[in-house]
Amino acid sequence: MPIATGLEAACELECAVLGALLREPREAERSLLLDCRPFLAFCRRHVRTARPVPWNALLRRRARGQPAAALACLLPDRALRARLARGELARVVVLDDRSASVAELPGPAHLLLASLLQETCAGPTVVCFLRGGFYSFQACCPDLCSEAPAQALPPIGAENNSSDPNVPIYDQGGPVEILPYLYLGSCSHSSDLKGLQACGITAVLNVSSSCPNHFEGLFCYKSIPVEDNQVVEISAWFQEAIGFIDSVKSSGGRVLVHCQAGISRSATICLAYLIQSRRVRLDEAFDFVKQRRGVISPNFSFMGQLLQFETQVLCH
Repeated sequence: MPIATGLEAACELECAVLGALLREPREAERSLLLDCRPFLAFCRRHVRTARPVPWNALLRRRARGQPAAALACLLPDRALRARLARGELARVVVLDDRSASVAELPGPAHLLLASLLQETCAGPTVVCFLRGGFYSFQACCPDLCSEAPAQALPPIGAENNSSDPNVPIYDQGGPVEILPYLYLGSCSHSSDLKGLQACGITAVLNVSSSCPNHFEGLFCYKSIPVEDNQVVEISAWFQEAIGFIDSVKSSGGRVLVHCQAGISRSATICLAYLIQSRRVRLDEAFDFVKQRRGVISPNFSFMGQLLQFETQVLCH
């Protein structure tokens, strides 16, 4: 099949070949996999060493300039771009869901390939396209892919809550995993020591002015004293909250973000974190969190602030 005009220098890599390379530690270290599928698809399952490529309308407009500018939008990790510029990577592999050839690639992967080829034309790095995409690779090398996310389980001792009509739905079960180090729940969940320990929680971000910090001798706490109403500027706390979550992540811990019900304030903080850390649109982040905790519903003002935050993050 003919290769798309301008992308002739891209090598089409077979799944079995990539699998063999990733099983060699030295080759795996020198390989960069860039996954151009939607964020939700990436989170469900992906090649373990792959990185998601942010893609949305805002980034698309910014990526229409010079190749270097486009690459900075699509690959925002400066340290990684520096490794690429220094020629430390043997290969960069671009993949989508199932395209059989470069000619079939959709816009994001096509633009990323073009930018990579321009940026690496004088260097030793080989730019590759994975033939058949993630689904073919998953069929060929399932052991090199992440596991499908498990359904959230209730904490120890909370099994009866889910059937108790006297327990509000937002307090039933236990905290839900948003990311491996980020959990979302209610004030009731934050008071359940066994449940917190079962989830491996080491820190708690309390997004309320009334919920107590129950176990200050056992966990690291941070409080954001805001109410759930239309006049609160919760966005003023976004960077402080994101910094706290990242500090817990860096220390190898896990953080529970909660408010009274785990519906509006704490959900808003988790959405802001996903927008900035994963560079995704609000609607993608909302769907992602909603799949895990179905009761989330940030108030109208908070949603407006998240939309503004999305524009700030994805346009700069």
